[in-house]
Amino acid sequence: MVKIIPRSEHNISRQLISENALKVLHRLNKQGYEAYLVGGCVRDLLLGLAPKDFDITTNATPEQVQKSFRNCRLVGRRFRLAHIIFGKEIIEVATFRGGHEEHNKPSSQPNADNNMSKRSQDGMLLRDNVYGTIEQDAMRRDFTINSLYYNIKDFSIRDYCNGVEDLKSGIIRLIGDPTTRYQEDPVRMLRAIRFAAKLDMTIESKTAEPIKRLAPLLSNIPSPRLFDESLKLLQAGYGYQTYLLLRKYDLFSRLFPAISRFMPNNHELAKTGLSHVEQMIEQTLKNTDYRIANNQRINPAFLFAAMLWYPLTEQAQSLIFESGLTYHDAFDLAMHDILGEQCATISIPKRLTSIMCDIWRLQLRLNKRTVKRVIAVYEHPKFRAAYDLLEMRSSIEKGQLLELAIWWDEYQHSDVSKRDQMVTQVINAEKKQYSKARKSRNTHLRSAPKNNTE
Repeated sequence: MVKIIPRSEHNISRQLISENALKVLHRLNKQGYEAYLVGGCVRDLLLGLAPKDFDITTNATPEQVQKSFRNCRLVGRRFRLAHIIFGKEIIEVATFRGGHEEHNKPSSQPNADNNMSKRSQDGMLLRDNVYGTIEQDAMRRDFTINSLYYNIKDFSIRDYCNGVEDLKSGIIRLIGDPTTRYQEDPVRMLRAIRFAAKLDMTIESKTAEPIKRLAPLLSNIPSPRLFDESLKLLQAGYGYQTYLLLRKYDLFSRLFPAISRFMPNNHELAKTGLSHVEQMIEQTLKNTDYRIANNQRINPAFLFAAMLWYPLTEQAQSLIFESGLTYHDAFDLAMHDILGEQCATISIPKRLTSIMCDIWRLQLRLNKRTVKRVIAVYEHPKFRAAYDLLEMRSSIEKGQLLELAIWWDEYQHSDVSKRDQMVTQVINAEKKQYSKARKSRNTHLRSAPKNNTE
């Protein structure tokens, strides 16, 4: 049963809604269609947050929406959607979803389109262009807090699933049977985690219970889609809290198997403290959250390069032990192995993996401080990102790495003459150290007893 919340009882004002979204709502209503703001934008407005985008749902089909807007294009196969483009802003319009069970039954009509709704053997919806009423659409939404509809006609909110109460109580609750809903779309498990971290809410017990058991279903999700989801999870300003929840519900290992192989099985009970891998992830995500909060630029290439650094070095050491390769050759081969394993799950685009490889290779070059090499490294386009990774590594490993990071920090903030002097000092110190080691070795050889061959 729907609950109508009048304008006097909620805080959503038209002034907070995108002008383009209002244009779409008014035009669809003018042409005789029902049209509502729906989902995350309504939820965020009620919470006093600024929505990233404004989604609309209507009883008009995608083709009818396209006829109403010249700036419209239809997208998607699994879910047919209309995107109405206003410059950089895209208003997404979806048709009310209907029940799909009856569409999965074989039809006696030879020309019937049985592809309108399809499930895999695991229960995942492969295609679902089945249209219905607003009541059916509300029950097809994933979480109660996303099943809220804003009506531009009278400025009321239509609540079909008690979403406003859950929003007030801080509860993430799936609509329907959790196991079935996760099987329909396993990404809903990631969305539950994301909303819990973003909104600082608690996942309701029945909604949380099947997650660990059904986590393997994420392997059925195309890797490009999981890449998009990983950015939403880790680069939206609450990445560290999201990471902790992903670990708690055994989802992190499904997204990052290359990293999880080098992590303790139980994060909370690790007796030796955080491993280098975990410390790096914690630093990277907290740093990313800080940069987002302060409106600073972020790059997913750096995020993935930092998170995968220690698995990369571990893999390189394994290759040296197994095949006797030089470190340089083992390092290059390890990069290929780690990226191959990770991209099989999360399809990181080549434009990002090439940057990651630059950042990784520069870690080896930062330690080689001759005049030509220092200048070449400093002038490299990815030097700053490589230095940031070096700095994070040094805070974890300390020792000589910390000295190296301090040296490069001073080098960046010095004038040309000072930089030349710094490089010369390093070269002289290395020569002195080499000479001292050689002298010590020769002294040891002279003092060693000679073999008696008589």
